[in-house]
Amino acid sequence: MSKTVGDFVWDRLGAWGVKTIFGYPGDGINGLLGALNRAGDRFEFVQVRHEEMAAFMASAYAKFTGRVGVCLATSGPGATHLITGLYDAKMDHMPVLAIAGQQARAAVGGHYQQELDLQNTFKDVASAFVHQAAVPQQTRHLIDRAMRIAQGDRAVTALVFPNDLQDVPYSEPARAHGTVHSSVGYSRPKVVPYEADLRRAADVLNAGEKVAILVGAGALRATDEVIAVADRLNAGAAKALLGKAVLPDDLPWVTGSIGLLGTEPSWDLMTECDTFLMIGSGFPYSEFLPKEGQARGVQIDIDPGMLGLRYPMEVELSGDAAETLTALLPLLKQKTDRRWRDRIEKNVASWWETLENRAMVEAHPINPQRVAWELSPRLPDRAIITSDSGSCANWYARDLKIRRGMMCSLSGGLASMGAAVPYAIAAKFAHPDRPVVALVGDGAMQMNNMAELITIAKYWKRWANPQLVVCVFNNEDLNQVTWEQRIQEGDPRFDASQKIPNVPYHRFARDIGLKGIFVDDPARLGSAWDEALGAGMPVVLDVKTDPEVPPLPPHVTLKQAKNFTSTLLKVDPDQVHMVADTARQVLSSVLPSGEKK
Repeated sequence: MSKTVGDFVWDRLGAWGVKTIFGYPGDGINGLLGALNRAGDRFEFVQVRHEEMAAFMASAYAKFTGRVGVCLATSGPGATHLITGLYDAKMDHMPVLAIAGQQARAAVGGHYQQELDLQNTFKDVASAFVHQAAVPQQTRHLIDRAMRIAQGDRAVTALVFPNDLQDVPYSEPARAHGTVHSSVGYSRPKVVPYEADLRRAADVLNAGEKVAILVGAGALRATDEVIAVADRLNAGAAKALLGKAVLPDDLPWVTGSIGLLGTEPSWDLMTECDTFLMIGSGFPYSEFLPKEGQARGVQIDIDPGMLGLRYPMEVELSGDAAETLTALLPLLKQKTDRRWRDRIEKNVASWWETLENRAMVEAHPINPQRVAWELSPRLPDRAIITSDSGSCANWYARDLKIRRGMMCSLSGGLASMGAAVPYAIAAKFAHPDRPVVALVGDGAMQMNNMAELITIAKYWKRWANPQLVVCVFNNEDLNQVTWEQRIQEGDPRFDASQKIPNVPYHRFARDIGLKGIFVDDPARLGSAWDEALGAGMPVVLDVKTDPEVPPLPPHVTLKQAKNFTSTLLKVDPDQVHMVADTARQVLSSVLPSGEKK
């Protein structure tokens, strides 16, 4: 049998190093699937329950490996289902290739069933490169360009293959005018600023007395370099959510997360610094950064489009974080005055005590902060932690202590619900020997993550290490939005939109062959984590948590305080519980008298 276009697609992707494809079948990609079957064990096709989850997995696979994540869907609705997960990759600057089917070439333009204009459909999310193949000879350069651009630009690319083209015999482009002859391969360049710019940055940093650092995902491979620069400058460092794994939390000058899900030490670090170094971060909330004019700024980012975007920087360095910091370090003078760092370390030590106290406050039945607090010391070495969006992300951001060698991530720029479980699955295919923990709200579980438990049940026995715990914060409430309604709008909880059904997630897990654990007693929470992590198979840990523990930001504005107090004057379905019990742990910080100036 001669090689088809479908066969060539996988041969060429294999030459680019692709081994794992996340997707779902359909007649629009039958030719590609047949060729994938003929490729044997050269590839692993991960059959998801929904194409959106395939795209999330491809995004997470790229995050946890640094390689291009690949997802595959049929024509029409299969292709459109990919969009949300692809936007997750686009907004977090992840290299992902989406492959979709299309109706037969002769039918295109004929209002045929499942015929959509997929080039325009993908045009924004895959703006770096999206094309539809028309003849076999295009296939080679389309794949080569899609892979090279995805890697080089850290971007989403997309290829569309009409179903009749997939089974056509493949032929190489002729040596003739109007043909393209491409090749495989890409090596990321070393990108470092000119020495004159490094010296300008060093002058700013050397002149500062109170240096604050903010790290993001762009610094994930620069841990040692960030530590060396921070120690040279006696600086403190905050972490954007996607940069949570850049610095271990046992360093006493690491203030933790920043922003709405951040910590008080990070707030203090930013409001009191006189010099600001931002490394590999697109953190969007400028109100949590130094006030304009307060601090002199230096920024390092590989993407020129992100420079000077969040804070007016005096020196903007376009370069790789690790390489740039390595070049910058010899130009920095060792600061000997420790008063600034001593203050930071004192704030951090006090904050960890505060978090522990808050986690141990009585709740009805379990304080959600305690779920993450109890997990921290139990996390296995080299664990990968994923989180969903929503209130569980607050406890992931604040209460979970990351150690060296761990990985963690979530949907950052898109902040989409429903990413934690597909992220965890991708982590297991990327690193089957590593333990994985997913923290998920019950809203996300009901939206789409329960279905992906079936994917876990299908594949877990193939993994070298079966440790995978999906922890569900079961509070029967779309909790983050409930508190946003209260704090941002001054409105009581709207039961019609916020209350969700009570589902026995642990029983569902058991029904599909996983282990399920239910806990509604805080005294049993630690032992439940021990049991889940030691189960020797994937586990759904179903924790009945209290929705009235408020996921408040580290700094509450006067407007937010007034909104909260006005909520208390209205009829909230859980008003008595909210005030009398769990909200008391932070109530003093939200009343107007507690407003920080």
